[in-house]
Amino acid sequence: MAFEPPERLVRALGETYGDDVAAAWLGQLPALAEAAVAERGLTVDRVQAPGGRSSLVLLVRCPDDTPAALKLAPAQARPELESAALTHWKGWGAAQLLDTSSSHSLLLERLHPEVSLRSLPEAKALLEAAGTLRRLWVEPPTAHGFESVAERTERQAAPMRGGLPDELAPLAEAALAARDELTAAPPEEFLLHGNFRQSKVLSSERSPWLTVGPEPLVGERAYDLARLVRDRVEDLIAAPSGAAVARRRVNKLADALDVDPARLHGWTLFRAVESGLRARAAGRAQESELLLEFAGWL
Repeated sequence: MAFEPPERLVRALGETYGDDVAAAWLGQLPALAEAAVAERGLTVDRVQAPGGRSSLVLLVRCPDDTPAALKLAPAQARPELESAALTHWKGWGAAQLLDTSSSHSLLLERLHPEVSLRSLPEAKALLEAAGTLRRLWVEPPTAHGFESVAERTERQAAPMRGGLPDELAPLAEAALAARDELTAAPPEEFLLHGNFRQSKVLSSERSPWLTVGPEPLVGERAYDLARLVRDRVEDLIAAPSGAAVARRRVNKLADALDVDPARLHGWTLFRAVESGLRARAAGRAQESELLLEFAGWL
């Protein structure tokens, strides 16, 4: 199957897994895609572009002409965990998994990738996002293989300890202290999306809005909500009252979803600092500056 993987995917895989791992998987990708398509008797419409940062998505049609999306991701991205989460949600708030026969590729209900919540005015987008996220928060399956919030954030915290310029050290220390306090006594355990934001919620035929691209884990809801707080961070930074708006957003989202605002504040701080430092290490200077300025407001 001849196609060019989107440049965004190529760049992101190299940043996340290293150039050698990324190159090895991308080299196998045409054969993997051809096998997945042939196995299910699919017809390919096109590659979704710009697509995601961890997988290739082909817009396809099933033998009965039902539109679908075929998602292929490297083993390091743990696509089997996404499959397990989507199976557990059964289409409630999320794209439906149409075929569970393979853990290497996922055949999903096709949504409208060109229409996400970011197409709506901000207030409406946040309202719809909150409603979608609420549906995903369910009791995890028994004997699940998902990592916990504590496990994931400990792995993320490791690069934040030491080796930073003096001007970034206080922010990193505050984020790490918040993380340590929050993980000392987790208040609840729900199945979480793990990477929820407005661009992950797409228009669909079955429901007005459904989410895609989970990186599932289990833990408290405030962790999952924290990424949504900083959505459209570039607009917040550009606004004269951005800092006040960001702080109000923490309280409004916490109130709307019955989450402890102090815990949401702490997780928002940790996740913004971690993302900002990771962007800095990857050479994405502008993104890093935006995220760290936002974190400084908190």
